[in-house]
Amino acid sequence: MEIQVLDKVFVPFISRERIDNRLKEIAQQMIADMNGEVPVFIGVLNGSFMVISDLVKHYTAPCEMSFVKMASYIGTQSTNQVNQLLGLDIDVTDRRVIIVEDIVDTGNTLVALKKLFEQQRPKDIKICTLCLKPEAYTKDIPLDYVAFEIENKFIVGYGMDYDKHGRNLPEIYQIKEQ
Repeated sequence: MEIQVLDKVFVPFISRERIDNRLKEIAQQMIADMNGEVPVFIGVLNGSFMVISDLVKHYTAPCEMSFVKMASYIGTQSTNQVNQLLGLDIDVTDRRVIIVEDIVDTGNTLVALKKLFEQQRPKDIKICTLCLKPEAYTKDIPLDYVAFEIENKFIVGYGMDYDKHGRNLPEIYQIKEQ
């Protein structure tokens, strides 16, 4: 069923069930990878709020959480400039950090995040993203956990927005070709 968000039309793309199943698989892999250590999950706001919430529900081992807020989009276009709007409120020195993103396209936000976190000297940094646009990704930072590789088309829902709208949709929609 098509939906309208502001002036754009979107079609169903990734169901709530597929998202939940992938997050459960990723959480189980993370538990194995952490080998008994307590990671700090860092959600990148605003987009990752649903991803991190559902991911840690499946992460049955001890963990901690915090958030940072970064911004690089206006409407459907990346500005190619990343601004930190809300900083880290937890000490990650010698800790295992898992950065949780809603989507990675150009990778500009990841570069800024990695630089921000490396100043804190964590034990290691892992990157988790719900969606990756391989065509758009231009950086060499390895992504450790990718739920879905998708085409380079605009998506909305499950935390991701179009001009501040659509974040509350429980599944992911892709922009309809005109």
